[in-house]
Amino acid sequence: MSAPVLKVTDLKKSYGAIQAVAGVSFEVMPGEIYGVIGPNGSGKTTMFNSVLGQITPDAGSIELNGKNITGLSPLELSRRGVGRTFQTLQVFGKMSVRDNLIVAAQEHQGTMVSRMLSGFRAASGDSGLGAKADAMIDQFRIRHVAHKKAGELSYGQQKLVDIAMAFMSEPALVLLDEPCAGVNPSLVGGISSLLKELNKTRAGSFIVIEHNMDFVMDLCHRIMVMVEGKVLAIGTPAEIRANKQVLDAYLGS
Repeated sequence: MSAPVLKVTDLKKSYGAIQAVAGVSFEVMPGEIYGVIGPNGSGKTTMFNSVLGQITPDAGSIELNGKNITGLSPLELSRRGVGRTFQTLQVFGKMSVRDNLIVAAQEHQGTMVSRMLSGFRAASGDSGLGAKADAMIDQFRIRHVAHKKAGELSYGQQKLVDIAMAFMSEPALVLLDEPCAGVNPSLVGGISSLLKELNKTRAGSFIVIEHNMDFVMDLCHRIMVMVEGKVLAIGTPAEIRANKQVLDAYLGS
Protein backbone atom coordinates (compact mmCIF):
# COMPACT_ATOMS: atom_id res chain seq x y z
CA MET A 1 0.00 0.00 0.00
CA SER A 2 1.08 3.59 -0.58
CA ALA A 3 2.19 5.68 2.38
CA PRO A 4 -0.28 8.35 3.51
CA VAL A 5 0.10 11.92 2.28
CA LEU A 6 -1.13 13.16 5.66
CA LYS A 7 -0.98 11.28 8.96
CA VAL A 8 -2.49 12.82 12.08
CA THR A 9 -1.86 10.95 15.34
CA ASP A 10 -3.56 11.56 18.71
CA LEU A 11 -4.06 15.28 18.09
CA LYS A 12 -5.21 17.26 21.12
CA LYS A 13 -6.08 20.92 21.70
CA SER A 14 -7.75 22.46 24.74
CA TYR A 15 -8.96 25.94 25.58
CA GLY A 16 -9.07 26.11 29.35
CA ALA A 17 -11.36 23.33 30.53
CA ILE A 18 -12.77 22.76 27.05
CA GLN A 19 -11.07 20.03 25.04
CA ALA A 20 -11.79 21.06 21.44
CA VAL A 21 -9.86 18.16 19.93
CA ALA A 22 -9.50 15.06 22.08
CA GLY A 23 -7.07 12.58 20.54
CA VAL A 24 -7.97 12.64 16.85
CA SER A 25 -6.11 10.27 14.49
CA PHE A 26 -6.60 9.73 10.76
CA GLU A 27 -4.74 9.27 7.47
CA VAL A 28 -5.29 10.71 4.00
CA MET A 29 -3.98 8.58 1.15
CA PRO A 30 -2.53 9.72 -2.19
CA GLY A 31 -5.30 10.86 -4.53
CA GLU A 32 -7.97 10.60 -1.86
CA ILE A 33 -10.81 13.07 -1.31
CA TYR A 34 -11.36 12.91 2.44
CA GLY A 35 -14.43 14.48 4.00
CA VAL A 36 -14.77 15.76 7.56
CA ILE A 37 -18.26 16.28 8.97
CA GLY A 38 -19.81 16.86 12.35
CA PRO A 39 -22.14 19.23 14.17
CA ASN A 40 -21.07 22.73 15.18
CA GLY A 41 -18.65 22.52 18.09
CA SER A 42 -17.40 19.07 17.16
CA GLY A 43 -13.79 20.24 16.75
CA LYS A 44 -13.56 20.22 12.95
CA THR A 45 -12.22 23.75 12.60
CA THR A 46 -9.72 23.38 15.46
CA MET A 47 -8.41 20.17 13.92
CA PHE A 48 -8.27 21.81 10.48
CA ASN A 49 -6.38 24.85 11.76
CA SER A 50 -3.95 22.65 13.68
CA VAL A 51 -3.06 20.80 10.49
CA LEU A 52 -2.66 24.13 8.68
CA GLY A 53 -0.31 25.58 11.28
CA GLN A 54 -2.66 28.37 12.32
CA ILE A 55 -2.80 27.05 15.88
CA THR A 56 -0.35 24.82 17.73
CA PRO A 57 -1.77 21.57 19.12
CA ASP A 58 -1.14 20.66 22.76
CA ALA A 59 -0.18 17.10 21.88
CA GLY A 60 0.00 14.68 18.98
CA SER A 61 1.81 14.70 15.65
CA ILE A 62 1.09 15.71 12.06
CA GLU A 63 3.11 14.19 9.21
CA LEU A 64 3.17 15.21 5.55
CA ASN A 65 4.65 12.58 3.26
CA GLY A 66 6.36 10.97 6.24
CA LYS A 67 7.89 14.18 7.63
CA ASN A 68 6.79 15.79 10.87
CA ILE A 69 5.17 19.18 10.21
CA THR A 70 3.62 19.72 13.64
CA GLY A 71 3.68 23.40 14.53
CA LEU A 72 5.07 24.65 11.21
CA SER A 73 3.76 28.02 9.99
CA PRO A 74 1.22 28.33 7.17
CA LEU A 75 3.94 29.80 4.94
CA GLU A 76 6.27 26.88 5.53
CA LEU A 77 3.44 24.42 4.91
CA SER A 78 2.61 26.21 1.67
CA ARG A 79 6.21 25.82 0.57
CA ARG A 80 5.93 22.11 1.33
CA GLY A 81 2.88 21.71 -0.88
CA VAL A 82 -0.16 22.37 1.30
CA GLY A 83 -2.90 24.61 -0.12
CA ARG A 84 -6.19 25.76 1.37
CA THR A 85 -9.37 27.71 0.89
CA PHE A 86 -11.22 29.68 3.56
CA GLN A 87 -14.89 29.94 4.49
CA THR A 88 -14.73 33.62 3.53
CA LEU A 89 -13.63 34.72 0.08
CA GLN A 90 -9.95 35.62 -0.35
CA VAL A 91 -10.02 37.33 -3.75
CA PHE A 92 -8.84 40.83 -4.70
CA GLY A 93 -11.98 42.56 -5.88
CA LYS A 94 -10.20 45.29 -7.85
CA MET A 95 -7.90 42.91 -9.73
CA SER A 96 -8.85 40.83 -12.75
CA VAL A 97 -9.56 37.14 -12.34
CA ARG A 98 -6.39 36.31 -14.28
CA ASP A 99 -4.26 38.59 -12.08
CA ASN A 100 -5.77 37.02 -8.95
CA LEU A 101 -4.51 33.63 -10.10
CA ILE A 102 -1.06 34.98 -10.95
CA VAL A 103 -0.74 36.62 -7.53
CA ALA A 104 -1.81 33.38 -5.84
CA ALA A 105 0.99 31.52 -7.61
CA GLN A 106 3.50 34.22 -6.69
CA GLU A 107 2.58 34.53 -3.05
CA HIS A 108 0.69 31.41 -2.01
CA GLN A 109 1.08 32.05 1.72
CA GLY A 110 -2.43 30.99 2.68
CA THR A 111 -3.59 33.85 4.93
CA MET A 112 -5.75 36.90 4.41
CA VAL A 113 -2.92 39.26 5.41
CA SER A 114 -0.37 37.67 3.10
CA ARG A 115 -2.77 37.75 0.19
CA MET A 116 -3.50 41.40 0.82
CA LEU A 117 0.21 42.21 0.86
CA SER A 118 0.66 40.14 -2.28
CA GLY A 119 -1.96 42.18 -4.06
CA PHE A 120 -0.31 45.45 -3.12
CA ARG A 121 3.15 44.38 -4.23
CA ALA A 122 2.26 42.16 -7.20
CA ALA A 123 4.96 42.34 -9.82
CA SER A 124 4.23 43.87 -13.18
CA GLY A 125 3.54 41.42 -15.97
CA ASP A 126 2.70 37.82 -15.30
CA SER A 127 6.11 36.66 -13.96
CA GLY A 128 6.00 33.82 -16.45
CA LEU A 129 2.82 32.49 -14.82
CA GLY A 130 0.35 33.60 -17.47
CA ALA A 131 0.21 30.24 -19.22
CA LYS A 132 -0.47 28.45 -15.94
CA ALA A 133 -3.19 30.96 -15.09
CA ASP A 134 -4.78 30.52 -18.51
CA ALA A 135 -4.79 26.74 -18.13
CA MET A 136 -6.49 27.07 -14.74
CA ILE A 137 -9.02 29.51 -16.16
CA ASP A 138 -9.93 27.00 -18.85
CA GLN A 139 -10.17 24.12 -16.39
CA PHE A 140 -12.48 26.15 -14.15
CA ARG A 141 -14.51 27.26 -17.20
CA ILE A 142 -14.23 30.96 -16.34
CA ARG A 143 -12.63 32.20 -19.57
CA HIS A 144 -15.61 34.49 -20.19
CA VAL A 145 -14.83 36.46 -17.00
CA ALA A 146 -11.02 36.15 -16.97
CA HIS A 147 -10.39 39.84 -17.59
CA LYS A 148 -13.20 41.16 -15.41
CA LYS A 149 -12.50 42.51 -11.94
CA ALA A 150 -13.14 39.75 -9.42
CA GLY A 151 -15.37 42.08 -7.39
CA GLU A 152 -17.77 42.38 -10.34
CA LEU A 153 -18.51 38.64 -10.41
CA SER A 154 -21.33 36.81 -8.69
CA TYR A 155 -20.54 35.20 -5.34
CA GLY A 156 -20.49 31.75 -6.93
CA GLN A 157 -18.06 32.86 -9.63
CA GLN A 158 -15.83 34.45 -6.98
CA LYS A 159 -15.91 31.15 -5.09
CA LEU A 160 -14.61 29.38 -8.20
CA VAL A 161 -11.81 31.94 -8.51
CA ASP A 162 -10.97 31.44 -4.83
CA ILE A 163 -10.72 27.67 -5.27
CA ALA A 164 -8.66 28.09 -8.45
CA MET A 165 -6.22 30.31 -6.52
CA ALA A 166 -5.60 27.47 -4.06
CA PHE A 167 -4.52 25.19 -6.91
CA MET A 168 -2.18 27.64 -8.64
CA SER A 169 0.78 26.52 -6.50
CA GLU A 170 0.20 22.87 -7.56
CA PRO A 171 -0.16 21.63 -3.97
CA ALA A 172 0.05 17.96 -3.07
CA LEU A 173 -2.62 18.42 -0.41
CA VAL A 174 -5.49 20.93 -0.45
CA LEU A 175 -7.75 21.64 2.51
CA LEU A 176 -11.11 23.05 1.45
CA ASP A 177 -13.08 24.81 4.15
CA GLU A 178 -16.79 24.74 3.29
CA PRO A 179 -16.45 25.20 -0.48
CA CYS A 180 -20.24 25.31 -0.87
CA ALA A 181 -20.94 27.88 1.85
CA GLY A 182 -23.13 30.67 0.48
CA VAL A 183 -23.14 29.20 -3.02
CA ASN A 184 -26.34 28.99 -5.05
CA PRO A 185 -27.55 25.35 -4.97
CA SER A 186 -27.45 25.29 -8.77
CA LEU A 187 -23.64 25.66 -8.64
CA VAL A 188 -22.97 23.01 -5.98
CA GLY A 189 -23.03 20.15 -8.48
CA GLY A 190 -20.62 22.07 -10.70
CA ILE A 191 -18.14 22.52 -7.85
CA SER A 192 -18.34 18.80 -7.07
CA SER A 193 -17.67 17.86 -10.70
CA LEU A 194 -14.80 20.32 -10.89
CA LEU A 195 -13.14 18.96 -7.76
CA LYS A 196 -13.48 15.41 -9.07
CA GLU A 197 -11.84 16.49 -12.31
CA LEU A 198 -9.01 18.25 -10.47
CA ASN A 199 -8.51 15.18 -8.31
CA LYS A 200 -8.00 13.06 -11.43
CA THR A 201 -5.97 15.45 -13.58
CA ARG A 202 -3.72 16.86 -10.86
CA ALA A 203 -3.35 13.70 -8.77
CA GLY A 204 -3.66 15.57 -5.48
CA SER A 205 -5.33 14.74 -2.18
CA PHE A 206 -8.12 16.87 -0.72
CA ILE A 207 -9.62 17.30 2.74
CA VAL A 208 -13.09 18.82 2.65
CA ILE A 209 -15.01 20.27 5.60
CA GLU A 210 -18.58 20.86 4.52
CA HIS A 211 -22.09 20.96 6.01
CA ASN A 212 -23.80 20.03 2.73
CA MET A 213 -24.22 16.29 3.27
CA ASP A 214 -25.27 15.49 -0.30
CA PHE A 215 -22.13 17.23 -1.57
CA VAL A 216 -19.85 15.32 0.81
CA MET A 217 -21.48 11.96 0.12
CA ASP A 218 -21.19 12.46 -3.64
CA LEU A 219 -17.63 13.80 -3.65
CA CYS A 220 -15.59 12.03 -0.99
CA HIS A 221 -13.94 8.62 -1.04
CA ARG A 222 -13.95 8.39 2.74
CA ILE A 223 -15.55 10.49 5.47
CA MET A 224 -14.57 11.14 9.08
CA VAL A 225 -17.32 12.07 11.53
CA MET A 226 -16.34 14.16 14.55
CA VAL A 227 -18.45 14.66 17.67
CA GLU A 228 -17.34 16.50 20.82
CA GLY A 229 -13.71 16.64 19.71
CA LYS A 230 -13.43 12.93 18.99
CA VAL A 231 -13.66 10.68 15.94
CA LEU A 232 -17.00 8.92 15.96
CA ALA A 233 -16.54 7.03 12.69
CA ILE A 234 -14.44 6.80 9.53
CA GLY A 235 -15.68 5.04 6.42
CA THR A 236 -16.95 5.21 2.88
CA PRO A 237 -20.09 7.25 2.19
CA ALA A 238 -22.11 4.03 2.17
CA GLU A 239 -20.65 2.95 5.52
CA ILE A 240 -21.30 6.35 7.07
CA ARG A 241 -24.90 6.35 5.82
CA ALA A 242 -25.44 2.94 7.43
CA ASN A 243 -23.71 3.71 10.73
CA LYS A 244 -26.34 3.90 13.47
CA GLN A 245 -24.08 5.91 15.79
CA VAL A 246 -23.64 8.54 13.09
CA LEU A 247 -27.33 8.59 12.32
CA ASP A 248 -28.19 9.04 16.00
CA ALA A 249 -25.50 11.60 16.77
CA TYR A 250 -25.48 13.72 13.64
CA LEU A 251 -27.56 12.91 10.60
CA GLY A 252 -30.72 12.53 12.61
CA SER A 253 -32.40 10.03 10.34
